[in-house]
Amino acid sequence: MAYKIDTDNCVACGACLDACPSTAIIEKDSVYSIIADKCVDCAACESTCPNGAISAS
Repeated sequence: MAYKIDTDNCVACGACLDACPSTAIIEKDSVYSIIADKCVDCAACESTCPNGAISAS
């Protein structure tokens, strides 16, 4: 089960990008998203997000 980023709550701070050990998070035009096939379900991004914009899908 991959995690997902709620773009309405994401402030594009980049904390999740730095926290992801599997480089599953990408940024394009200040919008962050998670590549489901690369996500290892470690929840590092979820616990790092200051806005609670990341959750299990």
